[in-house]
Amino acid sequence: MIKNEEEMIEAQHKASVLIEALPYIQQFNRRIIVIKYGGSAMTSADLKTNVIKDATLLKLVGFKPIIVHGGGKEISRWVGKVGMEPKFINGLRVTDEATMEIAEMVLNKVNKELVQLVEGLGVQAVGVSGKDGNLLQVRKKYPDGADIGFVGEITRVRPKILFDLLEKDFLPIVAPIGMDSEYNTYNINADDAACAIAQAVQAEKLAFLTDIEGIYRDINDKESFISRMSCEEARELLNEGVIGGGMLPKLNNCIEAVENGVGNVHILDGRMLHCLLLEIFTDQGIGTWIYK
Repeated sequence: MIKNEEEMIEAQHKASVLIEALPYIQQFNRRIIVIKYGGSAMTSADLKTNVIKDATLLKLVGFKPIIVHGGGKEISRWVGKVGMEPKFINGLRVTDEATMEIAEMVLNKVNKELVQLVEGLGVQAVGVSGKDGNLLQVRKKYPDGADIGFVGEITRVRPKILFDLLEKDFLPIVAPIGMDSEYNTYNINADDAACAIAQAVQAEKLAFLTDIEGIYRDINDKESFISRMSCEEARELLNEGVIGGGMLPKLNNCIEAVENGVGNVHILDGRMLHCLLLEIFTDQGIGTWIYK
């Protein structure tokens, strides 16, 4: 029972939040949303729990979420644990046979931990890798001609296993591992995997959880934050040369996804509590929204 005016104001605020979310729930009911989950949100136990709560809530209000996760920091930790030195070329992990074995072990471990969290919230989840159902087919990737080992470039997505799981009311959680035509195992960049999967399932939304608030015209000027832009504007930004570092391939992924059938792409700060819900269910949003 509401006992005083302060509690009444708080209750009315909660009700107004639900009313604001209603049109978005109606608009995106039964639509697929692909969530690329990585960065600091994976290394903090509290953030991890809250991201999974957000994804679970999306499922319970009628969305069809698919989670694609990374695990780079955890892979580096385990590589160090066995006395190996992590090596990177142009930001990509050099993955020899031993490192690939560790990467697959770690990514499968992370995958099942996420399944456990979702199941603990009362939603059925199934963890798969890109090897299951031949979901992610790849060829060996040669960035700038360099041989970096068992790192794959996606050539084809076969989403039948994902559609089957969604139809049976499961929440799929995907580890970014794939196979080539000779059934060798490859590590895949999780951003690339999420982008390819979102295109294959024609997702309504693709959300990247990152370690930055979104896209800035000038990263050193907080006033230059871009809350929404079209694909054309995003390409102009790339041509201006103001986007660099890890955001460059991510923005290219965003443009490719929207131009190939994904409804909208969102770049969000995964370090912010309930960033997914704030972006999807509020009028203002919090990240960068890229649309066609």
